[in-house]
Amino acid sequence: MADLKKLAEEIVGLTLLEAQELKTILKDEYGIEPAAGGAVMMAAGGDAGGAAAEEQTEFDVILVSAGAAKINVIKEVRGITGLGLKEAKDLVEAGGKAVKEGVDKAEAEDIKGKLEAAGAEVELK
Repeated sequence: MADLKKLAEEIVGLTLLEAQELKTILKDEYGIEPAAGGAVMMAAGGDAGGAAAEEQTEFDVILVSAGAAKINVIKEVRGITGLGLKEAKDLVEAGGKAVKEGVDKAEAEDIKGKLEAAGAEVELK
């Protein structure tokens, strides 16, 4: 059996180019494909790998409350989600519900800005 600690140290020491080449070899020759970049790509970052693993890439935009201008918030929710009037109204009135889930940081910030401009209280998770 291979020395796993030594193997792990070698993988962590790979450059980004070497990690990409390793990924290609694993996929082409063995049919193994790391999910979403996989551990090999995270390990290739060295010290930055730990920080990158903790950095959130997908956000949920949560509508905490509609505030005083509920009608404006309902209009924005309809525009963002494509929901019908009743569904958007129910979502806004329920409060604490996700308007959008699994979006990138830029889109989440954009949605948050639009909803806050309409008078809502919004949270990113």
